Amino acid sequence: MFKRYVAAAAGAIAMIASAASAATITGAGATFPAPVYAKWAEAYKAQTGTALNYQAIGSGGGIKQITASTVDFGATDKPLKPDDLATAGLVMFPTVIGGVVPVMNLPGVRAGQIKLTGAQLADIYRGVIKRWNDPLIAKTNAGVALPNLPITVVHRSDGSGTSFVFTSYLSMKAAHWASEVGANDSVKWPTGLGGKGNDGVAAMVKQTEGAIGYVEYAYAKQNSMTYALMQNKAGKFVTPQAANFRAAAANAKWSSAPGFYLLLLDQPGADAWPITAATFILVHAKQEDAAKGREVLSFFDWAYKNGDAAAASLDYVPLPADVKILIRASWKKVVGPDGKPVYH
Repeated sequence: MFKRYVAAAAGAIAMIASAASAATITGAGATFPAPVYAKWAEAYKAQTGTALNYQAIGSGGGIKQITASTVDFGATDKPLKPDDLATAGLVMFPTVIGGVVPVMNLPGVRAGQIKLTGAQLADIYRGVIKRWNDPLIAKTNAGVALPNLPITVVHRSDGSGTSFVFTSYLSMKAAHWASEVGANDSVKWPTGLGGKGNDGVAAMVKQTEGAIGYVEYAYAKQNSMTYALMQNKAGKFVTPQAANFRAAAANAKWSSAPGFYLLLLDQPGADAWPITAATFILVHAKQEDAAKGREVLSFFDWAYKNGDAAAASLDYVPLPADVKILIRASWKKVVGPDGKPVYH
């Protein structure tokens, strides 16, 4: 009987220990990488028992929540500059690369049939080009039966890193946009309707005939949306796809980017997709709970080692191995209450 009691007690202790080790990591922010973070989280929990509770509330929300220490990490597509990181006491690193894609709801028009330049896209979002058969759009779409439909512009209603990427690109391609609207995660849109998150913009475009919006490519792919070809720096009209996001990232010099602050817009290369971007994680440089900080970095280390296939299946571009080495080295700045790195 005593042996049975000891065995039962040992089993109970093992169950308690197992429950205690089944931790939860909390994160919030960008909707751009939400599909791949969900895939990573599912596989990570199956392997380790540790869950990820990620709230896709937009990059602006992610920056606010990590600054307020209400989550274990923040996520943003708008990279913070080194001075801003230092002021907030944060460390930043990229996770994957993707593309922002113009999507449309045009009856009779197939994906990739419409070609747009950056200047045309800026004029559509300024409200200057108001109809799909406008002569300016017809100029780059000879032979396409453009519908005589009013254009309904859809943009993000929340603080959005995707908006930062998109408006930064428009500012590069159109002086009027740069001077009148500018580039930020939240701008005063000249026209249009707002949708919350990449998923909100995708849903609004799908239900509004004549609409145009911008989303991360995974959302366009998952929702079978009609997308536009974009003219790149080389003058070619290219398709949004992983190979072309990779071409845009080919010249990325991460080793000379302080705090990993780097934009991948309008990059050279015949195949480069012009609205390509990395997405980033923010963590506190000084962790009050060293074990929690270790869990966060363990998750992303696991993702770098095991998550490339999941990322590629959603048309994100995994980071090169040498960049992952740089990122792991940067984690030495993340220390616990004793001043020692939480992950090594």
